[in-house]
Amino acid sequence: MYEWHKRMQTIVDEIDHAIRQYDDEALTLTYLSKQFGYSEYHMTRKFKEISGMQFRDYLSKRKLAFALKELRDSQKSILDIALSYGFSTHEAFSRAFKHTYGISPSAYRKDPKPIVLRSKLNPFDRYLLGQEEIGNFTSNEAITTYFITIPAHKFLFIKNDESNGYWDFWQKQALIPGQDRETICGLLDSIKGKLDDFGDSEANSGSGQLIAYISDPNGRLCDWGFLRSECYGARLPYDYQGEIPSQMQMIDIFEAEYIVFEHGPFDYDQEKQQLEAKMEKAMAEYDFENSEYEYDTTPGRILYLYYDPKRSWKYVRPIHKK
Repeated sequence: MYEWHKRMQTIVDEIDHAIRQYDDEALTLTYLSKQFGYSEYHMTRKFKEISGMQFRDYLSKRKLAFALKELRDSQKSILDIALSYGFSTHEAFSRAFKHTYGISPSAYRKDPKPIVLRSKLNPFDRYLLGQEEIGNFTSNEAITTYFITIPAHKFLFIKNDESNGYWDFWQKQALIPGQDRETICGLLDSIKGKLDDFGDSEANSGSGQLIAYISDPNGRLCDWGFLRSECYGARLPYDYQGEIPSQMQMIDIFEAEYIVFEHGPFDYDQEKQQLEAKMEKAMAEYDFENSEYEYDTTPGRILYLYYDPKRSWKYVRPIHKK
């Protein structure tokens, strides 16, 4: 099953690449099956087994998610967008769009409210699969430490006062109506202007979504020695005026100083566990003696975690002057 999850991740990566390239030929089941050496029947069966949905349904919803972002962000005509994503007419696109999102393309363009998109499948989400590394730590790269001032901004999020870790967070959120991972990631994916958005399609920090921890007297005592609530959300500009989804909340984050502990790209399969220990050690043993700062665990202060093996592992922790 582990290997099939890994292969399926390659397939959904290829699907997103083909959609971005407007390459309808590369999106057929026949083409993808041949590319990966499977029969159409076998690939269809495994796709549904792992994803919980038919291949054609996933493909249709991903195309519409890409199309929605073009409606939101570009000046292209609705017809041009429809044709780009394989719809034969304006009417066919409008019917599919309204059936999926409950609003017509023209109405959405006039008022682009948050909508639950079909976020990209992540069948090989190592966090949720509980996979540890399968080799030894190989990187000699040091943890880089530096101070930064982050301007005032807003944070749109859901939070859990009792969870302990990413897997546990989403397990608990799945029990709350409208706060499961697919819904929240899909909503955040539709919101324009996220400060950490690199333009990717994945449901993670690459698309402006990230894990955070808020110092909270009602939260859970963490290994770092203070009470915190775990959060998942997105940073937005301070002047953001968009609609706040009903199951989420938004707070103002004032301009403040932070210390960053950062490691560059890493191989999850080989390095994750040892790198985590290395990061924890760096934070626990950081010598503030010759600095005018110390960690700030005042209620309301927020700690951001950027976790993307292709880019970096980065903790952004709040500090204040002694």
